Amino acid sequence: MQFATPIDGPWIAAFINAEYIGNNLLQATGINEINRVQPGDIVFVDHPKYYDKCIQSSATFIIINKVVPCPSHKVLLVVPNPFEAYDKLVRHFRPATTQSTMIHSSAVIHPTATIYPNVYIGSNVTIGMHTIIYPNTTIYDHTTIGDYVTIHAHVTIGSHAFYYNTKKDRDTWYQPMYNCGNVVIHNHVEVGAGCTIDKGVSSSTIIGAGTKIDNQCHIGHDTILGKNCLLAAKVAIAGATTLEDGVQVWGQVGINKTLTIGANAIIMGQSGVSNSIPGNKVYWGTPVQELNIKRRELVWIKRIPEIWEKIKHL
Repeated sequence: MQFATPIDGPWIAAFINAEYIGNNLLQATGINEINRVQPGDIVFVDHPKYYDKCIQSSATFIIINKVVPCPSHKVLLVVPNPFEAYDKLVRHFRPATTQSTMIHSSAVIHPTATIYPNVYIGSNVTIGMHTIIYPNTTIYDHTTIGDYVTIHAHVTIGSHAFYYNTKKDRDTWYQPMYNCGNVVIHNHVEVGAGCTIDKGVSSSTIIGAGTKIDNQCHIGHDTILGKNCLLAAKVAIAGATTLEDGVQVWGQVGINKTLTIGANAIIMGQSGVSNSIPGNKVYWGTPVQELNIKRRELVWIKRIPEIWEKIKHL
C-alpha cells in the first residue's frame, strides 16, 4: 500500500512507540510485507532468521525487535512486538469500513459497464468500460477492474489473504495480518463462475490482460498472472506466486506459494507444482516433471513385473 502523501519517520516512531535509529529526515511512502517492498516502504521483521533479508531488502524503514547493524540510508524502528506495530500502522492508514448499500457511493463504474442484480461493490472500486459482472458477485474495497472484462456469477474478488503470523508465544497461534492490498484486473480478462481472487496482503494481486480463468479457481494473495494465461477449472494457486505471460494450467492443478512459472509453460491436469519451473515446456505429475520424462518413467514402472519375471530365476 502506498500512502497518499509521504510520512515523516519520527511521526511513525511516535505513533508505534518505537526507538528511532537512523536519519530522521527520511520519509515513508508506503507499507509492505517483505515479498513486495520497494524504496520508501515500511516492513516488519520479528525473527532473527529474517533480519538480514529485511535489512538487505528495498525497504527504507524496518520495524524490528532488536538493534542490529543497518545501512545509513535506512531506519530501524525498534519495538517489542513488530507485528502488532505493523498492524497498528496498517489499520490507521487503511481503516475498516462498513457499508449498508449494495454499491458504495465511492465506486467509479463506467456507464457502458453492465452490473447484474445482487452484485456487491465495495468502496473505492473502479470498473472500466464494457465490463460485465454477473449476479451474486462480491467485489471488495479498492479493487480495480479494467475494460471489456467478464466476471461470471458467484465470484468473490478481494477476499482477505490466507496469511497469518504464527508465533506460538500467545493463546492465538494464528494471528491474521490485517490486509491493505487489493486486486487489479486488466483489460479483456474473463473470470469463470465461483472463482475467488484474494487481495494482496499489502500490495496487489494482479490478473494480466487477456487472461482467461475457468470456473471454481482460487488465486491466492499477491499472486501475479501475466498476460494471456489460461487456467482451467479448479486450479488453486497459493500466495505471492508469479505466472509469466502465456502460461496454460489445466484442471485441478495445485501450485505452491512464492514460486515462478516461466512464460508459455503448459501444466497438464492434476499436477502439483512445488518449485519454480522454466517456461516453454510441458509439465505433468506431482511433483511436476517435463512431460516426456514423466511418460518414460511410467513406461518403465509398467515394465517392472515383466523385468522381475525375467530376473527372479537367475
